[in-house]
Amino acid sequence: MLVGVPKEIKNHEYRVGLVPGNVRQLVAHGHQVMVQKNAGTAIGLTDDQYVAAGAQMVDTPEEIFAKADMIVKVKEPQPHECRMLRPDQVLFTYLHLAPDPEQTRLLMESGCIAIAYETVTDRNGGLPLLAPMSEVAGRMSIQAGAHCLEKSYGGMGILLGGVPGTPPAKVVVIGGGVVGTNAARMAIGLEAHVTVLDRSIDRLRQLDLQFGRRINTLYANLDNIEQSVLDADLVVGAVLVPGANAPRVVTKEMVKKMRPGSVLVDVSIDQGGCFETSHATTHADPTYVVDGVIHYCVANMPGAVARTSTFALNNATAPFALDLADKGWRKALADDVHLRNGLNVFRGKLAHPALVSETTDPNYLPAEKAIAA
Repeated sequence: MLVGVPKEIKNHEYRVGLVPGNVRQLVAHGHQVMVQKNAGTAIGLTDDQYVAAGAQMVDTPEEIFAKADMIVKVKEPQPHECRMLRPDQVLFTYLHLAPDPEQTRLLMESGCIAIAYETVTDRNGGLPLLAPMSEVAGRMSIQAGAHCLEKSYGGMGILLGGVPGTPPAKVVVIGGGVVGTNAARMAIGLEAHVTVLDRSIDRLRQLDLQFGRRINTLYANLDNIEQSVLDADLVVGAVLVPGANAPRVVTKEMVKKMRPGSVLVDVSIDQGGCFETSHATTHADPTYVVDGVIHYCVANMPGAVARTSTFALNNATAPFALDLADKGWRKALADDVHLRNGLNVFRGKLAHPALVSETTDPNYLPAEKAIAA
């Protein structure tokens, strides 16, 4: 198979779909790999390293999209990239289609076979290709929130951990999954007062066992969310419904009642955001203010630590990319139900149930039927 790796073009996105070590692995299995020049230069992965691993370096993404059997990326294809996709070409990347109707339409029109990292599952019900970036984003959410709380960034001028004789900041994390756990871990490490809310009692019990008295846990009903948010200095939104839009758990009315200079960090923004006042921002312009409350809603947070994120992501995606290359998409999806769950768009149809309002939608073709077509 000919595998193509274009340079990412989203704002301040420096991650790369394949590191040289994984290129070498694909080449060792008899595949060809095309990499766009300077795709990894910004994070210290030079063109010479890719050549040494067996890659062919090309000047433009057009050449990659025109020739490759499978495109391996990090972020969702931008409109220009979507228009270069070909029928039956495999696209393996993050997609986050639920809040992005334009990308969904363009992928359907392309006729490609789009497999999304974020809906690939594992035997434990987890999301193994989303987890590494969720770990990064969860830890970064506290780092970003701490900066936003500084007076020079518009915040109240609060140090997360305080100092002797002063109270620590109150950090509220909504969602106790991978993002929420990592956010809580970082906030605890900085000696903040931490509360985590989740709708799963089992998950709250696990967090209680993991962190003990260093954390407070609450069931995520409307009343508890409102009281916690209004008392918080920093709120991290870490809500996820795999493949679907994130529910809006913090209302505009709650935001209006928050203290001026408090901070909201919406890690769910890739799936539409979990605060009613959220809209996606970029690393170039990461924050905005609503009713005196600072919002940090960068849609590709892990891109800020692109080298760490690239290697963490590649560790998780490499076995699946190799499987797709070795077996071809049809057999790879047929053999592995977890990879099959990653199929989002197939030859003009939507293949993931979270992307349609009802399974009778004429645009819906279940993954099982798609691979048998």
